[in-house]
Amino acid sequence: MANIAEGFVRHSDKEFVQFLFIAMSSAAEVQSHLYVAFDQKYLSQESFAELYAQAEKTSKIISGLIKYLRTKTKQTGKTR
Repeated sequence: MANIAEGFVRHSDKEFVQFLFIAMSSAAEVQSHLYVAFDQKYLSQESFAELYAQAEKTSKIISGLIKYLRTKTKQTGKTR
């Protein structure tokens, strides 16, 4: 979330996209930590699956925003 906010205030879609990629990487990092938590038995299979799916959904939403911003920039030639 912080990466998205930081990128947004840059007032450039190009820079915003860079921060969105960092946010997607953070979602992948969360998924990695979930595997560790599950392996160490801090999470049940059900909790792991639910949280992993939420991180995956978040990543897909961010990816969609990246695609939108790139398409918008190509079509208009403008950034914010």
